[in-house]
Amino acid sequence: MRIELKECARLLLSKDNILILTHERPDGDTLGSGFALCRALNSLGKKSRVICSDEIPKKYSYLSFGLDNSEFPVDYVVAVDVATKELLGSVPEEYKNRVDLCIDHHSTNSHYADKLLLIESAACCENIYMLLCEMGVEISSQIADCLYTGITTDTGCFRYDSANSQTYHIAAHLIDSGARNGWINRVMFETKTKTYARLERLALDSMRFYCSDRVAVITITQDMYEATGSSEQETEAIAPLTRQIEGVEIGITIRENKNGTCKASIRTFEKVNAAELAKMFGGGGHPQAAACRFDTDVESAREMLVEKCGVLLV
Repeated sequence: MRIELKECARLLLSKDNILILTHERPDGDTLGSGFALCRALNSLGKKSRVICSDEIPKKYSYLSFGLDNSEFPVDYVVAVDVATKELLGSVPEEYKNRVDLCIDHHSTNSHYADKLLLIESAACCENIYMLLCEMGVEISSQIADCLYTGITTDTGCFRYDSANSQTYHIAAHLIDSGARNGWINRVMFETKTKTYARLERLALDSMRFYCSDRVAVITITQDMYEATGSSEQETEAIAPLTRQIEGVEIGITIRENKNGTCKASIRTFEKVNAAELAKMFGGGGHPQAAACRFDTDVESAREMLVEKCGVLLV
């Protein structure tokens, strides 16, 4: 059941012992949302903690710095920035099957939670910010860091069309509240590990063009991870590279899983709806950024995606 902001605030204020779930392959928005909400609830004297099915990349370690992650009996389960139950990954089934509240910004949300706060903003962290204001929470510098991280990463450092005037107003208030915007932007967009740099070089070498060069596809294989010492954790910054090529309208990055299946990240401009393309394969997301899974190898997934791209670009 969908609920409004005020009802969501009243609901959380009435709960305690709250477990916060983030999506698999965590990014800045799901982690920023989760840890901002956790810090806010803790500031109100409530017990809360954040869990993720996958290891959290080191560059996000500041989001959880100083938090007590001790376990406690869970009374209420909240998912943040998670459009479908499947995206929770391998979190314990006892939590995956009893999500009491989902706070999200994806129009493709599958309504799997008992209650859903869905506002289609540029980042889920915008919704968390509005929720915390409604709850009367003071935005500390640590909460501001978390929320700014989610907003800047989900908007590509404010480069995407999804960043509107509300996004900038919220970001400005977060900076006034102590968010380290310059430092966060450097960590998120300018700092690269040596292993990532090697992986990026191989990824760019793999780029192929289709549909009169209007579609660019990058493939990342397990062999590439092994050759570079990198891992799937470091692929977040690769997906946007396909959109940087002049004339490309659909950029796709296909990542091979250890079991031979794969996942695809889709990036587009205004002419093509990325979520529509992802939905053809059971995925979803935003109009210019979406994702889907394939139970096939990389080559087969590429063929199927390129075929559909040809249809959309007619």
